[in-house]
Amino acid sequence: MSIVWYYDFISPFAWLQWPKIKALAAEQPVTLRPILFAGILDLCGQKGPAEIPAKREFTYRYTLWRAQQAGVPLHFPPSHPFNPLAALRLCIAAGTTVAATDAIFGWIWGHGRAGDSIEALAPVADALGIDDPAKAIADPAVKAQLRENFDAAVAEGVFGVPTLSLDGHLFWGDDAHAFAMACLRDPSLWNSPEMQHVAALPVGAARQA
Repeated sequence: MSIVWYYDFISPFAWLQWPKIKALAAEQPVTLRPILFAGILDLCGQKGPAEIPAKREFTYRYTLWRAQQAGVPLHFPPSHPFNPLAALRLCIAAGTTVAATDAIFGWIWGHGRAGDSIEALAPVADALGIDDPAKAIADPAVKAQLRENFDAAVAEGVFGVPTLSLDGHLFWGDDAHAFAMACLRDPSLWNSPEMQHVAALPVGAARQA
């Protein structure tokens, strides 16, 4: 089964799911694909949670609560949302490995440090053995890979992060991880009669004001 995880370092929910993805990757191959969440929002014509004031406050409180429940350290970076391009490109420049992903996530969300520039991420780059991080993230091959990751996400129909893809079946969010693991253990669950029924439901008319 093809297992792909789409994520952006801007997402606290991706940080919450990351320990589970690491555990899964220790058991079987998982392709890590960092993508630009803002591009997905633009494509879908949506606002991010942090762009809606009441939703922003709730989301931040909710992620903190979920982290406390899971026993996962979570410290927000100095500003949020932030531009994650440097972090995404650094991850790719470092090979998009578990170690690179872990180091960047840990820096931003485990320790609450800035991840919005290569200068802010310099200690992470140094720990990953990248001598000239500014040059590394400006490499056309790195930029092209980030674009390829985004195109792959679009081709699969990804609409948010984090998203775990199991043979093209999408499981969005940390809170869907248990559902994903159930389907991984028993792929027939995805195509049970009731699952097929809800997937084929017609779209109703929008409510009128």
